[in-house]
Amino acid sequence: MKTVGSISGATLVSRILGLVREQVQAYFFGAGMVTDAYITAFRIPNLMRDLFAEGALSAAFVPTFINEKEKHGREAAWRLANHLFGALLLVLGILSAAIFLFAPAIIRVYAFGFHGEKFELAVTMTRIVSPFLLMVALAAVAMGMLNACGRFFLPALAPAFFNVASISGVILLIPVLRSLGLNPGLSLAVGAILGGFLQFVVQGPALRSEGFRFRPVLALTDPGLRRVFRLMIPATFGLAATQISIFFDTAMASAEGDGAQSWLAYGFRLMQLPLGLFGVAIATANLARVSEDVAREDRPALTASLASSLRAAALLTLPATAGLIALREPIIRVIFEHGRFTADSTLATAAAVLCYSLGLYAYSVTKIQAPTFYALGTPRIPVIASAVAVTVKVVASLILLQLFPRWGFSAFLALAFTTSLAAWVNFAVLSVGIRRSVGSFAGHGVAGASLKMAGLSLIMGVAVHYLHQFMVGSFGGGGFGGELGRLAVSITAGGMITVAGASVLNIPEAERLLARIGRRGGGS
Repeated sequence: MKTVGSISGATLVSRILGLVREQVQAYFFGAGMVTDAYITAFRIPNLMRDLFAEGALSAAFVPTFINEKEKHGREAAWRLANHLFGALLLVLGILSAAIFLFAPAIIRVYAFGFHGEKFELAVTMTRIVSPFLLMVALAAVAMGMLNACGRFFLPALAPAFFNVASISGVILLIPVLRSLGLNPGLSLAVGAILGGFLQFVVQGPALRSEGFRFRPVLALTDPGLRRVFRLMIPATFGLAATQISIFFDTAMASAEGDGAQSWLAYGFRLMQLPLGLFGVAIATANLARVSEDVAREDRPALTASLASSLRAAALLTLPATAGLIALREPIIRVIFEHGRFTADSTLATAAAVLCYSLGLYAYSVTKIQAPTFYALGTPRIPVIASAVAVTVKVVASLILLQLFPRWGFSAFLALAFTTSLAAWVNFAVLSVGIRRSVGSFAGHGVAGASLKMAGLSLIMGVAVHYLHQFMVGSFGGGGFGGELGRLAVSITAGGMITVAGASVLNIPEAERLLARIGRRGGGS
């Protein structure tokens, strides 16, 4: 829990800045043509980043790097890293150039509903952000190296620098671009590319202090490098379910008019806040820990490590899901409903948040499950799970896009709902595979902790919803310091209910977390 807490603390800073970035974007551009174009343009390298860099690359590189360090020493591990840096500079440099050159054709396929000015703006933005894939892949390797060396805080904090650059880019460049007669929305793309560069370079001093020297070498025959690439191929498919869903959603939403892509993107961003704080933090710590267990061939320790991560996921993610669902509208009003972001956009985004949040726990656990198979060297099951999930997602979306309007729901909500459905399918298949590969978790309290936290989270969610409604009805718009004050009271109450309930339910991770808080409170 200490490592998870360190990662969560750094990620909290990054996610808060991410929300500020979204606030700035919503304030200046609302939910319409500019934001739809930027979201589409940025998702092209961002999609490949998650598939080939932070997702598959990390899952393949970290176990290989740790194995090299454990068996052959740090110098061999540094050499592997420099060989990987060299390969990435070549391969992703070429891919980034291809995105730049073929941007118009990519947009025609990826966002077939864009035409005229919206299409041209998306193409220009795509060309600006095309190097982002390379930069963030280099950052992912640096992050994996530091995690393998037991340093988690700075790598988790690195994305915060991306957000700082993005925020600064919008605020500082809008007047400059207007004076030049250019679309001010281009500030979004310029800020993103600067942020990708910062995300990599800020990790350099920490790597240097560990003894690493950045000297990229092209050595494609290196056995360790070839093992990374061999693992990356199935890992790309195994971790692809969510990203392929996003690709599909972007294409389908492009035909739903201005705003649909923005509402989905803002909703997905809010769902990612607890996912990043808890799910990704637990998964990052788990990957390093289980990789060490596998390298030492300690199967009981592997089972115990994985069980602890799954209990922690239930402890942290399920209450976050309930709270997000219960308070989604006031959260969106406080964060986004300013400037050009309207009350109608709040309602549309809140509906998307509800649909996405239904899959939050499944997202969180699959981020723990899938990389575990790569640490074990058995990537076949995540590939199968991903293929099944994507198939369900696409088929269900095509059906529900037609049915949702008949049932009185906006069509774009079908895309968010089926993303959650696919996450649960992925979770179910991976759960079966985990039990076959690692063994039963009987005696480790995983199922019991999950069921207890699900019940507690339901009670908490209902309580904070009605507490917020009571404050609105009793005190009106200005009571308790307005919407922000009511939201703060509701979230605090939810946290207190969760902490008290988890303590009573005797969940091990809750007891450890409370013990750490108690030690800090006592000044130790």
